[in-house]
Amino acid sequence: MKLRGFNPATWVSLVPNGLGHVKPNHYGEIVRTIWENRDNLGAAWRILRDGVCDGCALGTTGLRDFTMDGIHLCTVRLNLLRLNTMPPLDIRRLDDVAGLRALNGRQLRALGRLPFPMIRRRGDAGFRRITWDQALDLIADRIRATDPQRVAFYLTSRGLTNETYYVAQKAARFLGTNNVDNAARLCHAPSTTAMKQTLGVAASTCSYRDWIGADALVFIGSDTPNNQPVTTRYLYYAKQQGTRIFVVNPYREPGLERYWVPSVFESALFGTRLADRFFQIHTGGDIAFLNGTLRHLIENDWIDHAFVAAHTSGFAQVKAHLETQSWDLLERASGASREDMRAFAAILAQAKSAVFVWSMGVTQHEYGVENVKAILNLALARGFIGREFCGVMPIRGHSGVQGGGEMGCTATTFPGGRPVNEEQAHWLSAQWGFDVPAWKGLTCGDMLDAAHAGEIDVFYAAGGNFLDTLPDPEYIRAALARPSLRVHQDIILTSQMLVDPADTVILLPAATRYEQRDGGTETSTEREIIFSPSIVPPPAEARSEWEIFMQLAERVAPERAHLIHFESGQRIRDEIARIVPEYDGIQHLRRAGDHVQWGGRILCRDGAFATPDGRAVMTPLTPPDASLPEGAFLLRTRRGKQFNSLIHGERDPLNGARRDDVLINPDDAAALGVREGDLVVIRSETGAMQARVKYAPMKPRNVQVHWPEGNVLIAPNRRDAGSGVPAYKAIVTVQRWDCEEK
Repeated sequence: MKLRGFNPATWVSLVPNGLGHVKPNHYGEIVRTIWENRDNLGAAWRILRDGVCDGCALGTTGLRDFTMDGIHLCTVRLNLLRLNTMPPLDIRRLDDVAGLRALNGRQLRALGRLPFPMIRRRGDAGFRRITWDQALDLIADRIRATDPQRVAFYLTSRGLTNETYYVAQKAARFLGTNNVDNAARLCHAPSTTAMKQTLGVAASTCSYRDWIGADALVFIGSDTPNNQPVTTRYLYYAKQQGTRIFVVNPYREPGLERYWVPSVFESALFGTRLADRFFQIHTGGDIAFLNGTLRHLIENDWIDHAFVAAHTSGFAQVKAHLETQSWDLLERASGASREDMRAFAAILAQAKSAVFVWSMGVTQHEYGVENVKAILNLALARGFIGREFCGVMPIRGHSGVQGGGEMGCTATTFPGGRPVNEEQAHWLSAQWGFDVPAWKGLTCGDMLDAAHAGEIDVFYAAGGNFLDTLPDPEYIRAALARPSLRVHQDIILTSQMLVDPADTVILLPAATRYEQRDGGTETSTEREIIFSPSIVPPPAEARSEWEIFMQLAERVAPERAHLIHFESGQRIRDEIARIVPEYDGIQHLRRAGDHVQWGGRILCRDGAFATPDGRAVMTPLTPPDASLPEGAFLLRTRRGKQFNSLIHGERDPLNGARRDDVLINPDDAAALGVREGDLVVIRSETGAMQARVKYAPMKPRNVQVHWPEGNVLIAPNRRDAGSGVPAYKAIVTVQRWDCEEK
């Protein structure tokens, strides 16, 4: 790749390193990380040098990635490093949970790693230590004593490996249940569903390399500088190659507007203007905006007719359906003008190649699947799938979720994305040597609903914290309190562990991916399967997570234990290669740096889609109702200085917002009679929260608050019907705090 010289047209400021600007202090983060890990610097360095990042799903091998030369290191990975180097906690702190409940998440995890199995019975003030044999025997006895449909397993994306996901879902099915789900249910499940139905594949169709050299790079509902910071380096070099960057979002994300890329001298010195244009729409206005764009493409004959005719079906129905949608409807529902939609259509028409990238802003709606299909319609209409510098990419925010779904760790699919039905259950039964249930299991949200209704006896969570990640924390607290046995398998203490037990709560100490026996693999957003070796020993009695699931299953049914037993991680990888054909090659990954990209750089190459007839399916879509009560706002939750629900700072370095701020358009604030810094109360049908006004370049009638703080405003039962993802948004009112009763 030939690079150009300095380009002053992209500079943000002549002030070195953006001094005085609201921006991350990357070099300060490096110093802070060294200080935090000063008691275990050797291990910290080996993890960075040899491990695969346990942060977002860009994918690394040590300090390198597969897109560009040079160091791959970001603040997300640095912030997570201490989780892998901290010493065990003093278990005497668990004698009484009352004092622990006063601590926030950062304070709880700072106590240290979970070192031993612990138990708390109903009426006990806290936890006491037990042996692994006692813990596994108790859990096994409870599972044997109940109906498999009243047992549920949930796995987070906390650095979990493909091996752990595979063994966990196999163990669940060995125990007779399909109630097994993972963290993708809270984020990209709509992408998986929509892409599988439309393209026949449920993963990014291109690679990060295709960003650099594409004519247009489009971000829809995605803030990669916050959630995947290393992408800013890719964006810098993409602009060097002439790529234009466009953003569709209610908020002009500062990190996409300008960024100081610390590993690029020019950018670190002067900053880089990234986005060439923002298209601001209402929260949930994606379908209307994209439908309007597609209508302009059709009316101006900017469609790739040859591609559409040869490789898609449904275009005529989409065209006819669009003709029934007035421009007035599309403008009102999207929040954008007809001229804005035409401008976006013209950009796509002029582009010979384009990559579409999206994330939670698209998926976490009641119509998340339809949102994704609207993007796919647009990409197909221009033939932007199946060739280099083109594609659709649901960018993953967590290093485990792509592989988790492909390993079959979901309630609705078996390994390899096979549907849960009689035919596939029969095939798996023949492969595994035991009967596999054919009924569809409970998704994450359904599990909590069932627990709340008293229909779950054993609830087993590997990582995660439902009190922080799911809407309406009080509803979740009540749900967690009802199963007779709750098991938390984790590396640190979380607030959900402190919920009083109906009968029994057990804590199981887990090893991280860098401590996993025989190493493990991760699958990145671009489908790179990467080997991460065992680097450091686990603390105290912590065990590799795949071994815990395997050993539990063996105790439940010792007479069949040989059918679930794996001698090593290598044997797991051998079986994955046999059961999931796309993963052929994983069995050869043994050393740091080993990797294989399933499907190669481009999926659906030359328009060959993995659907039954080989054609992609275009879908007629209707924009959702966009009406708002007088004086109400559309609220959306957002991330700040955090990774998932792990908060690393009280202030977002990209926009200066604090955790208790509400981002609001200054004109909306003026209409409410409030100014920046004023206290307000935000109310929804579910709850209320106090916040402080923060002016932001936000689409009028839209506001944003941080997640998980804003979850008190989100209804627990609003989910996408096609995928089960929660809708992290609400219709709210905003009032001055002094209008409230003190």
